[in-house]
Amino acid sequence: MTLPLSHSAPRMPERIWHRRAARMLRRAPWGGWLVQAVVRLWQPRFSAGVVGIVLDASGEHVLLVEHVFHPQRPWGLPGGWIARGEDPARTAEREIFEETGLRVRAVRPVLALRSPQLRGHLDLVYLCQPEDGPQAIRLSHELLDYRWTPLDALPPLVVFHERALEALRAERGEASTHGEG
Repeated sequence: MTLPLSHSAPRMPERIWHRRAARMLRRAPWGGWLVQAVVRLWQPRFSAGVVGIVLDASGEHVLLVEHVFHPQRPWGLPGGWIARGEDPARTAEREIFEETGLRVRAVRPVLALRSPQLRGHLDLVYLCQPEDGPQAIRLSHELLDYRWTPLDALPPLVVFHERALEALRAERGEASTHGEG
């Protein structure tokens, strides 16, 4: 399996609107909450989201993406909402492809938690393995940047994403090196 190990995506001029939206949401995080509230009006009574942990060939670096709609802690794992009737493992594979252009296989679940912020929402994490061969990363409109980050040098992440990586490190018998935020 070969993946590019560049630490971030090249700056793309077509992301100007996305960067402005991200800056605005960082100044006024209530705007992101408002968007989530409106989206929930059209969601089923219960919703579920999936994120994927994608490791490089060495198993020491994780793919992190910078999310437009996570204003307080923009870096995290790729993922999204499960569509009605969709298998969660397929959701992880689909969302990672849609957000990054990487083709992966969901190997197994790592963690499942009820969201403390969203009533009636379940979050799932899958360990995902990239398909063999070189793959170029192409970011979706929901993302600003990406980087391959050592598991022992993570930036502040969304709390659920931190817990997901802590669960993976615990499975591997590694001590946690990142405090909870």
